[in-house]
Amino acid sequence: MIWTTWWAWMAGALVLAILEVLSPAYIYLGFAVGAFFVGGLLYFGALVSLSLPLILLVFAVISLVAWLGLRQIFGVRLEKVKTWDKEHDIND
Repeated sequence: MIWTTWWAWMAGALVLAILEVLSPAYIYLGFAVGAFFVGGLLYFGALVSLSLPLILLVFAVISLVAWLGLRQIFGVRLEKVKTWDKEHDIND
């Protein structure tokens, strides 16, 4: 059962972190943090007795909390694209 193997979750976290470096936005970083923590919990034996759906639920909750925390840390892009209308020049 590969989902109860801690190193598989750590390898998944590493792959997601590498994808984050290659992507232009903070999409995969929350998932990487979630996979890292699930791997750590499996390493210390906290989640070994759980089934796959419950482990995935723990992964989803940790990933969501990590994503929301990272969104607070790094912020949200608020700049807007300039548009052109008849009264104003686009270069103003």
